[in-house]
Amino acid sequence: MYKKNLSKYADLAVKIGIGVKKGQTVIVKAPINTFDLTREVTKKCYEVGAKDVIVEYSDEEINHQRLLNSPDEVIKDYPKWKIDGLMNYIKEGAAIINIVSSNPDLMSDVAPNRLAIQNKAISQAAKEYREYILGGKVHWTIIAYPNESWATKVFPGSSPDEAVEKLWDNIFKATRVDHEDPVKAWEVHINNLNERLKFLNEKSFKKLIYTAPGTNLEVELPQGHIWIGGSQTSSNGDKFLPNLPTEEVFTVPKKTGVNGTLRSTKPLNYKSSLIDNFEFTFKDGKIVDFKAETGYETLKNLIETDEGSHFLGEIALVPHNSPISNTNIIFYNTLYDENASCHFAIGSAYLLCIENASRLTEEDKKRIGINSSLTHVDFMVGSAKLNILGITNSGEEIQVFKDGNWAF
Repeated sequence: MYKKNLSKYADLAVKIGIGVKKGQTVIVKAPINTFDLTREVTKKCYEVGAKDVIVEYSDEEINHQRLLNSPDEVIKDYPKWKIDGLMNYIKEGAAIINIVSSNPDLMSDVAPNRLAIQNKAISQAAKEYREYILGGKVHWTIIAYPNESWATKVFPGSSPDEAVEKLWDNIFKATRVDHEDPVKAWEVHINNLNERLKFLNEKSFKKLIYTAPGTNLEVELPQGHIWIGGSQTSSNGDKFLPNLPTEEVFTVPKKTGVNGTLRSTKPLNYKSSLIDNFEFTFKDGKIVDFKAETGYETLKNLIETDEGSHFLGEIALVPHNSPISNTNIIFYNTLYDENASCHFAIGSAYLLCIENASRLTEEDKKRIGINSSLTHVDFMVGSAKLNILGITNSGEEIQVFKDGNWAF
């Protein structure tokens, strides 16, 4: 059954995730422990007509040792050839499948400033790549693969083997792999998300007001904002699904239009380092104060990445009553936790969420209020106690979320 489901999972990533076209090159970025899924993904790509599949394996244990032992000048120097090679393929039309399988606690013994040095170096080197991702110029998707460290973090009372099996079961359910025809199931789900998008885009709210324990936040939305979710349309008009699974619809906040307090509701696994029980205070869009019970220095370094990392770049709505949320599991993995909870992102905005984005100059983006940064990091704020009130341009008040769920 595992092999059958793994095959269906790979099929989903290839056909729905990136929608591989005949003659297209696919890049698979994968941790070394995911070799069985990576091989299955490669097979599926070739079956639908891919020209070539380039696999780039990584090993976070090796990176862990590097961060513990290498001098600063090594970790602050990210090889340019790695990004150049990737961008050459992307500019020729390659699609990307990212497989994630991290240990949430692996970097707990690494000094936060060392992590910050490496993360900033990677972000600076990957600036053009990130612009392609945020601008919808490349097809990409993310899927997850369990490992013992991650699984036992999620299911601490289980043996490693039992925990991995439980995590796989939940991944297969969340991605609808347990359906007879997962591709068809995803088509139905995407149509349901499109109904939410239609409502939000017709209302074109001027602002949203969030209230929950520890949260009292007003978020202004920029003129010309667009809500998107489920599948996305790339700049060349093709459909792809960035996250498998996904339950969210999202847009961009106005950079200088966020005011009030905001409290997290789930832990954030940032680069294999945990941040938990944290909160922010915003004034005119900027983070002017923050707290964290766990991972304060890591959060501080994230916020101080650059000027844009002091502001928000994404606002996403996810009902509390949804398949992933209803598992009542904290996954310690952003791909899953963000799709169980309303969330925001620190850093860069998705230009796909703005009308005529490709025609906008940097001055236009600044005038409209579109944030730009070296980073983009999601964090979760949703719960059964979250309420969201929408205010239209005419001043009409419409309840968008009530007690954590859609109110319409």
